[in-house]
Amino acid sequence: MTANGLSQITFYFVVLLLLAKPLGIYMAAVYENRPLLLKRILAPLEAGLYRFSGIKPEQEMRWQEYAAALLWFNLFGGLTVFALQMLQTFLPLNPQKLGHVTVDSAFNTAVSFATNTNWQGYGGETTMSYLTQMLGLSVQNFVSAATGMAVLVAMIRGFQRTHADGIGNFWADLTRGTLYILLPLSLVLALALVGQGVVQTFKPYQTVPLAEQAATTEKTTQTLAVGPAASQIAIKQLGTNGGGFFNANSAHPFENPTPLSDFLEMLAILLIPAALCHTFGTMVGDTRQGWAILSAMTLVLVSLLFVTVANEQSGNPALAALGVEQSISVDQAGGNMEGKETRFGIVNSALWATLTTAASNGSVNSMHDSYTPLGGLVPMWLIQLGEVIFGGVGSGLYGMLIFALIAVFVAGLMIGRTPEYLGKKIEAFEIKMAAIVILIPAFFILGGTALAVMVEAGKTAVANPGAHGFSEILYAFSSAAGNNGSAFAGLSVNSPFYNMALAVTMLIGRYGIIIPVLAIAGSLAAKKTVPTTVGTLSTHTPLFVMLLIGTVILVGALTFVPALALGPVVEHLVMNTAP
Repeated sequence: MTANGLSQITFYFVVLLLLAKPLGIYMAAVYENRPLLLKRILAPLEAGLYRFSGIKPEQEMRWQEYAAALLWFNLFGGLTVFALQMLQTFLPLNPQKLGHVTVDSAFNTAVSFATNTNWQGYGGETTMSYLTQMLGLSVQNFVSAATGMAVLVAMIRGFQRTHADGIGNFWADLTRGTLYILLPLSLVLALALVGQGVVQTFKPYQTVPLAEQAATTEKTTQTLAVGPAASQIAIKQLGTNGGGFFNANSAHPFENPTPLSDFLEMLAILLIPAALCHTFGTMVGDTRQGWAILSAMTLVLVSLLFVTVANEQSGNPALAALGVEQSISVDQAGGNMEGKETRFGIVNSALWATLTTAASNGSVNSMHDSYTPLGGLVPMWLIQLGEVIFGGVGSGLYGMLIFALIAVFVAGLMIGRTPEYLGKKIEAFEIKMAAIVILIPAFFILGGTALAVMVEAGKTAVANPGAHGFSEILYAFSSAAGNNGSAFAGLSVNSPFYNMALAVTMLIGRYGIIIPVLAIAGSLAAKKTVPTTVGTLSTHTPLFVMLLIGTVILVGALTFVPALALGPVVEHLVMNTAP
């Protein structure tokens, strides 16, 4: 680790943590419907939306009603994206006259964007029209993110309330999260990105003369894909969606042209998940609880980040054997630069890779498939931990709160006391639901990987044989179950088998978690609050932070280390023992 690299990482986390508190306070005010300057401006629009939709925002929903509204809304959104892909040939804003998408790919993409996964088995610039990108994909970027935040707020209300039947109103939570949080932040970020050179236009693709003509071809021009990209990129980062307007995602110079745009996009990835920790503390009446959760997330992320940076900076012995210079100098970043952009170098590539997989974002500014085995293991394992190290907007924190319930349950067993968290007794029902939340993704990751390596359709898609090919399949199902969307790109997944298998995994990985979480929220809201005594476990102390980290790491290690040993670990050993 160079001094320059350490200073860049330090600067990033300092800025992130400084912004977390004010944004967290603001979001708490939004969801508690307190007066705000922006609410005075947009309140007529919010009220108009409620009137048009026949919604009574003050009407409370039981957790079953909340879940039903959420599922119906997400189903409608998925069907809309599917229809736009199938009909885009006949629709406007398609200057390149792109045809309709295949049924299996359209289904996979519709599920992907409705579930906040943004897994992409297609190239955006060669597959999707401007209308499909804007009306289909970008809209889902907003509402899928707002859905995750709404579920989190419903769970927080479970801790707030006593002897209550309702956990809020889904439609009101969805509207307020979109209107007062995601839209304003996206507007600011989109304008900043346009200022850095990110494209935002309705013009057709541009044909330009080549700067240099290759000796092997007579071509003198090149067609450059453009489009309304900046607006989609802003919400893809802020909403931890991650789907790229272009196939190369944020490694593409039209999506991420400068070091400043790179920093802003990376900051956007963790901004809302970090701030929601403070929102949580504010809404439950004890900001120390939020800081404890944020501390646990940050400690795990920073520790694993240094592992990735160290492995990428040390280089690849296979490349060294070919005479490739991998030492640090004034002319180059050194290390394993395969699959990385020279304008970002090792540190900012590795930082993005760990942020995007910690945050359930999935966007990339380098190719994870080209990382060293252990450098690539860290992003994969961050997904497999349950996307709770920051995680998606809303979903990361409610996932971490599930681990907090497990942690206090374990602590209660150790001392022979009924576990409590934030004044609520954690009993059999909550633990059963928490177990479902933890076991479902693991089952579909490992089960899906096992199926893919057994059937011919799964094996023929692997471009790299051996341990790395296994890692590509394991990463794909981890990414789908964790609603992340990034990939080891050596796997050809745009096939009926992978499109359907990964779509099912994404659906279960999203809604199979949300329903138990809402059930826990409803159960907690109906309970009384028990008074704090000398025997109550403090859940804002360094001791609890370590207990929470240990719970997350232990579950991840016991579940996935055997599979990781067959992939990245074996590949690392082979790489370092090869002649």
